[in-house]
Amino acid sequence: MRKIGVIGGGRFGSYLAMSLAQHDVDVLFLDKDIGVVQRMRDVVARAVQGDASDIQALSEAGFAGCDVVVVAMASNLEASILATMALKDLKVPRIIAKAASENGGKVLDRVGADQIVYPERDRAMRLARTLVAKSILDYIQVSAGTGIMKIEAPAKYVGKRLMDTRIRNLHGITILEIRRPGPDGATASIAAPGGEEILRENDTLIIFGADENLKRFEQELR
Repeated sequence: MRKIGVIGGGRFGSYLAMSLAQHDVDVLFLDKDIGVVQRMRDVVARAVQGDASDIQALSEAGFAGCDVVVVAMASNLEASILATMALKDLKVPRIIAKAASENGGKVLDRVGADQIVYPERDRAMRLARTLVAKSILDYIQVSAGTGIMKIEAPAKYVGKRLMDTRIRNLHGITILEIRRPGPDGATASIAAPGGEEILRENDTLIIFGADENLKRFEQELR
C-alpha cells in the first residue's frame, strides 16, 4: 500500500487526506493545530501535531517513509518553502506543493517541489470551460498539455456510428467511454467503444486528447 503524507489541514489538505483515506491509502497527516489533528485522527491512518518546517519533527512523524508528500499550506508561503526543503533533505521521492500564485509556485519549484498545483486557478479554469460551451460538463487536466473532457453527445453526431463522426481523424480525440442512461434510470458504461457503436440522444462522452485539440473541438460545440 502506498503511503502518502499530507501537510496542512486547511480545506484543501483536509479534503485531500479524507479522499485518499476513502481510497484505502495509508495517509500520514500533519498540522500545527491540535484541534485539526484530533478531528483527522478518526479519518486517516495517522495524524500528528507538529511544525512542518522542522525536519526533526517531520522525520519523527514518519514522513521520510512516504512515497509522496503533499504540502498543502499555500496561504503561508514561508512555511511551505521550509517544509519542502525539509522533505527534500529527507529524500522523499515525490513532493507536491500547493501554491496560491504563479510566483509562489516558481519559488516552491526552485526549492525542490516536483509538482506545483494551483487548486483555485484550476477550479476556475474548469468552470470557465463548462460555461463557455453548454454541452461541456467537465474538464480535468491529466498532465501538461493533455486533458479529459466530459461532454453531451453533439446533436449532429446523434444517430451516427462513431467511425462516421471521424472525431479521431478530424480532431485527434479519443472517446474513452460512453455513458448511456437506461429506461430504469441506471446509467450503462461502454468503455473503449468500437467504431460501429451508434451514438444516441442523452449519451455522455468521456473524451481524451491534447489540450489544443480539445480547444478546437470546443469551438465546434459552441
